[in-house]
Amino acid sequence: MNEKLRQPLRERIHIGRWAPIFAMVLLMVILGLYTNGKQPSFSSSFNLNGLLIATIPLALAAMGQASALMVKAFDVSVGALMTVCVVVASFVLVADRSWWQLAIGMVCVVGVALFTGAINVALIRVLKLSSIIATLSTMSILQGIALWLRPQPKGIINYDFTHTLLKSVGFVPIAFIAIFIIAILSDIWLYRTSGGLAARATGLNEESASRRGVRVSKLFVRAFFISAFAAAVGAFFLAAQVGIGDPQVGLGYTLTSIAAAVLGGASLLGGRGSFVGAIIGALFLNVIINILPFLGWSASYGRIAVGLLTLIALSFYQAPELAKRFKAAIANKSLSRSKIV
Repeated sequence: MNEKLRQPLRERIHIGRWAPIFAMVLLMVILGLYTNGKQPSFSSSFNLNGLLIATIPLALAAMGQASALMVKAFDVSVGALMTVCVVVASFVLVADRSWWQLAIGMVCVVGVALFTGAINVALIRVLKLSSIIATLSTMSILQGIALWLRPQPKGIINYDFTHTLLKSVGFVPIAFIAIFIIAILSDIWLYRTSGGLAARATGLNEESASRRGVRVSKLFVRAFFISAFAAAVGAFFLAAQVGIGDPQVGLGYTLTSIAAAVLGGASLLGGRGSFVGAIIGALFLNVIINILPFLGWSASYGRIAVGLLTLIALSFYQAPELAKRFKAAIANKSLSRSKIV
C-alpha cells in the first residue's frame, strides 16, 4: 500500500522537474510556426543552422553554470573567461598551423580556463569569499587581460579549425548533437546515481551532506572546473563563429548563461538543475532573439524578453522552494526551542 502511494509522488516529482523544459519546447514550436507563417525563410536550412550554431557557446556556458548552481554557487566570470579564451585562441590557433600545433594551442586555451577555475575555487573555499564576490573579481581581472592582449579585434582564427568545428548533418551541427548527448548522459548521472545524489545534496545542505560522508569540497571544486572547462569549449565555438580575437565577444554570456540554466530548471538555492534543460533554455533564448528580425521587431525586445522570462522562471520555479525552505527553517527553530524547554 505504501509503495502505491509513493509511486504517484515520484511521478509528480518527475513531471515537475521536466515541466519547464516541455513548456519551453512547446513555446518554441508555437513561436516557430507563427514566425514561419509570417516569413517562410525562418525555417530555411541556412537560418536553422545559424540558430543552432549560435546556441552552442551559450548552451555550454549554461551547462557550466548549472554545474555551479547545483552546489549553490554562481560563476559570474564565465563570460569574461570565454572572452579571454577567444583572445588566447587568436594567438595560438592562427592560420598556417599544423593539426598538432592546433592541438597544443587548444590545450593552452583549456589550461587558461582551468587555471581560472582553480583561482575561483581558492578565493571561495580558502579565503571564504562568497562565490559572487570572488567570481566578480575574477571577471574584472579577465576583462582587463583581454583588453591588454587585444586592445582591438585582431588575429584570424585558423579556417580549418573553424570549418571542422562547425560541420553539420543537414542543418544540425554535429557538435550540437554531441553536446546534447553529453547533456542526456549527465542528467542520467545526476538523477540516477549516487554521485549525482551527492552533488545535489551538497547544494541543498552542504553541512548535512558533509555529516553523511559526502566529500563536499571535492564536489565544489569539480563544479567550478566543469564550469571553466565548459567555458573553454564554448569559447572554441565562439571563436569559430567570429573568426577573430575580439576582447568584448563573450561578455554577454554571463547573465544569459544564468538565465538559460534557470529557465532549464536550475535552482538559485542549489541542489536542482538539468543539463538538458540548460541546453533547451539556451536554445529558447536564441530562438526569441532569432525571430525578432523576421517579425520586424527591434533587437532590444529580445533583451527585454530575456530579462522578463528569467524573472518569470524565478517566480514559478524558486518561490515555492523558498517558501518550503523558510517553513522548514521555522519548524527546526521551533523544535530546537521545545527541546531546550
